[in-house]
Amino acid sequence: MSVRRLAPKEQQPASFAFSAENLAWAKKQIAQYPAGRQASAAIAILWRAQEQNGGWISEAAIRAVADLLDMPYIRMLEIATFYTMFQLQPVGRKAHIQVCGTTPCRLRGAEDILDVCKKRIHHEPFHLSKDGDFSWEEVECLGACVNAPMVLIWKDTYEDLTKENFGKVLDGFASGNPPKPGPQIDRQFSAPVGGPTTLNTRAGKGEGGRPASAQPALTDADAKKPTDSASRRESPTPKPPADDATRKGKT
Repeated sequence: MSVRRLAPKEQQPASFAFSAENLAWAKKQIAQYPAGRQASAAIAILWRAQEQNGGWISEAAIRAVADLLDMPYIRMLEIATFYTMFQLQPVGRKAHIQVCGTTPCRLRGAEDILDVCKKRIHHEPFHLSKDGDFSWEEVECLGACVNAPMVLIWKDTYEDLTKENFGKVLDGFASGNPPKPGPQIDRQFSAPVGGPTTLNTRAGKGEGGRPASAQPALTDADAKKPTDSASRRESPTPKPPADDATRKGKT
């Protein structure tokens, strides 16, 4: 595990205060836990502080959350520095890109995505671009292996990436018009590329004039009728009573 430290003092803001809206939200989180268990809300409130602080958590924000939860500063520092979901130094104003570098993404072209980040943002991770709008890092599995390679930007994943369409993703964030999250090719979520491959009808035309092969055989609107076998309860055949061991050998 790598050592994680807070940003240098010269990058740290002097203070942090929750907005009225975020403070009210934080108090609702605290109220979900019994007295004496307020620390259970630490991660959720730290995350909200990071969102308000431009995508990273400052020392002043960590102390503010600790005060709100009546926790020692060192306890909150332990949480913020342990979990890699908390960024400990300033990130890009428009996007911080987390590139998955685990095996499935590597096999599917993650190296190309890293090359784009190095050329368009900075040759080293955790550094801001010249305009301060972008930053990037390599992370472990983000849970969309079937759509590899992929990246996480803020809360959304962008999947099935190539050098070309990833460049368009960055262009979208740069212009203030981010693309729709999810697959960046003609794919529905994690379905097979090109459409469904099972439970398709075999002949005729489907809705909208599409080939029936692109139409599912069943839809959620179809009634699910229980069959007789589904309603029948199978009971095991009763076994005959075991012989009385005390009677064995007697006539």
